[in-house]
Amino acid sequence: MKKIIIAFFLFASIHAFAQGLKGKVPAVQVKTLDGSAFSTSKFSNNGKPIIIDFWATWCRPCIAELDAISDNYAAWAKETGVKIITISVDDARTMAKVALFIKQKAWTYESYLDPNQDFQHAMQVANCPCVFIIDGSGQIVWTHNSYMEGDEDKLYDALKKVAKK
Repeated sequence: MKKIIIAFFLFASIHAFAQGLKGKVPAVQVKTLDGSAFSTSKFSNNGKPIIIDFWATWCRPCIAELDAISDNYAAWAKETGVKIITISVDDARTMAKVALFIKQKAWTYESYLDPNQDFQHAMQVANCPCVFIIDGSGQIVWTHNSYMEGDEDKLYDALKKVAKK
């Protein structure tokens, strides 16, 4: 029982740590799917919201979340103007699979690689999946960690509030 209580508080503190990140998206070098360097400071969407989603090819909840979002992405983009950016945290052993994986899934997200987890650490992401909503002025305004079926509805509700501002 003691281990369960400790595990709960550890999970809660990790979740709260990720939830506490506010302000602008940190400027960190990530890689495009073809391996070119790209600065996260260049993420933009003409004053409209951005969703940043940290994921990995080996993470089943990540894939379920991105599939659920993909089913709604066109409608969300039409209503809110949102752009979705995915950040794969696959390491050197699995990052070569990312581009093909995305192609097979037919995901239309703007996608980047973070093989050394530099951006993951800068965004204070403890585990995946982890989603951030960035408002039109570039401020981090909402965070969600983990995924359960239906969480995409919470994301959409938060997105609509951000898009109205």
